[in-house]
Order: sequence, then structure tokens, then C-alpha cells
Amino acid sequence: MSMIRDLRAAVRPSRRRDDPSYHYATSAPACPNSAIVDCGVYREGRRVSEHVTPAEAMAGVRASGGFAWIGLHEPTEAEFAGIAQEFGLHPLAVEDAVHAHQRPKLERYDETLFTVFKTVHYVEHTELTATSEVVETGEVMCFTGRDFIVTVRHGGQGSLRALRHRLQDDPELLAKGPSAVLHAIADQVVDGYMAVAGAVQDDIDEVEIDVFSSGSNGKGVSSKGSPKGGDAGRIYQLKREVLEFKRAVSPLLRPMQLLSERPMRLVDSDIQKYFRDVADHLARVNEQVLSFDDLLNSILQANLAQAAVAQNEDMRKITAWAAIFAVPTMIAGIYGMNFDYMPELHWKFGYPAVLLATVAICFGIHRGFKRNGWL
Repeated sequence: MSMIRDLRAAVRPSRRRDDPSYHYATSAPACPNSAIVDCGVYREGRRVSEHVTPAEAMAGVRASGGFAWIGLHEPTEAEFAGIAQEFGLHPLAVEDAVHAHQRPKLERYDETLFTVFKTVHYVEHTELTATSEVVETGEVMCFTGRDFIVTVRHGGQGSLRALRHRLQDDPELLAKGPSAVLHAIADQVVDGYMAVAGAVQDDIDEVEIDVFSSGSNGKGVSSKGSPKGGDAGRIYQLKREVLEFKRAVSPLLRPMQLLSERPMRLVDSDIQKYFRDVADHLARVNEQVLSFDDLLNSILQANLAQAAVAQNEDMRKITAWAAIFAVPTMIAGIYGMNFDYMPELHWKFGYPAVLLATVAICFGIHRGFKRNGWL
């Protein structure tokens, strides 16, 4: 049972943002002109072949037991046709694997499980803007049979090379067969979700601090006079990226529940127990992503409310100054009339008296507006 106790440590990489495994390394195909990244035969948990073709791998498996693990990266229909024929893969699943852009799902075709995972990679950026890309998605598809597992990867992230090496360092785990590899892939993908969720949380916290910054003057602008950091454009962009993240996480809940709860001939009973752990972590990430969406809605509404308050503040100032300037305008308009008989028209002190009265009235109105917070 030592294999079971060490399962999590064997397949789960660190989730720290500064850890190299957080940013999935890309891996080029082993052969420059082939989509095959790696092809190996595993017997009693140990790799027993190097540099073999899929046909040779399956011939070895059928002759001596074990299982084959073939990894491909963005294969074309022609490149995948021979492998599909060799392993008896269903045409519908093959079409999905070649063209990608699938929802996370779990389907059974005869004696093969077809699983689709969405990989998510956090895009580092020095500053979040209205055009910043926050998350980047890819796909990993797994064809799992009794004696083989075929993995097809799309996108520049989600490499399985490091995972393959970690599994090869634990023969007791690999001896459980293809379902051990399927669990390890699911675990790595969900761990990637948890790491990205933590990074996105940091971005949301940054936006929230900007919107509710203690350094603001309480009127929707910063103390430096610029619009508050809660720019609606970048909040909306972050909402779009969270939605992309949600599309990767939420549809995977049902497949993980099936793998963890429903007995399957192609999944080892010891390994199935650990799909429950993956399903639990996935549920936590899903709840976190849903909370991101709600929180961003609240931040966006608060930002729009602050913008409305700032506009009201500007309108009050404009109205106050318009009221002040209305006084000299009115007085000048009255004394601009061409009447022969008007009060103080021929009085020696009429001009300075009118100017003094105008200034006094304007000063009084200004003080009144100032006292009421309009200026």
C-alpha cells in the first residue's frame, strides 16, 4: 500500500507561482516531421522500450503484456489515422481529437474511454490593462484502453513530459496500468487550475484595491486627479478571462464525478479512490471561479457608481458656478437697457455701488455653495 500513500506526491507538482512547473513547459515532437512526442511500453511499472513506433509498441504489449503510452502534439488527420486504426479508436472521438476545441467530457466507445481536459495557463503581465490576456487555454485528450493510453495535446502549454518522468520514477504506481496515467493527467490539470485561480485572485485583489483605494478623495478619482484604477475596460476584460477559465473548469465536474463514483472496468479500483480527491479539488476551484464572477460584477457596479458620483460632482460644480455668474450677467443685462429714467443712472457713485453689490452677492452665493459642499 506504499504506492497508494505516495500517489499524491508522485503525480502532483508544486503549485507555487514561482515554481517552474507552474508554467507548463512545451515539448516538441521527438521526430521533427511527426506529431508523436513520445512512445513507450511499460511492463510491471517500468519502461522497457525506447524509440519504437506505435505499431511496434502494441506488438510488444500483445506479446509480453504491459501497456503502451503514446503522446502526440497537434496531429493531423493523416498522422493520426494509423494510430487510430492500430488502437481501434472510434471515428467520432478521433475527429474530436484532431480538430480540438471541445468541451471537457468523458465518453465511452466500446472498450475505450475518451476524456477531454482543458488546460489553463496564467499569462504573466506587468500591468493589467483593458487588452491584457490573463489566461490561455489548451487541451489534453486521452484515449484509455486496457493496454494502452493515447494522449493528444493541443496548445502551447500542458506538456506531459515532466509528468511522464515523475511516473516513471514510481514503478509501483505505473504498474496499475493506463488508469494511473489518466489519474495523473487529471490531477496535474486540476492542480494547474488551482495555481491559475490563485494568480487570478491576485489580479482581482489588485483591481479591487484600485477601485476602493484609501488614497482616493472619495469622489471617484485618485488623489492625483486621474481616474481611479477601476477602469471599466480592464474590469470587463478580467471578467472575460474569468469566463474563459470557467468554461474549462465547470464542464469537467461531471466527468470527474463519474470517474470517482461509477465502477469502470478500465479504471483500477485503487486508482479510482483518488479520482475523488481530484473531484473535490475541482469542486473547490469551480466555487472559487464562480465567486470571481460575482465579485467582479460587484466591483464593476461599484466603479460605475463612482463614475456616476464623479459626474454628479462635476455637474454640481458647473451649476454652482453658473448660478454665481448669473448675478453679474443679470445686473449687466438690466443696466444695459436703453431707458432714459433708471435708478442711480446719473448718480456719481452708481457705478462703484453696482460693482460692489455684484461682488458681495457673488461672494455670498459662493460661500453658501461652499458650505453645502457644492464647491
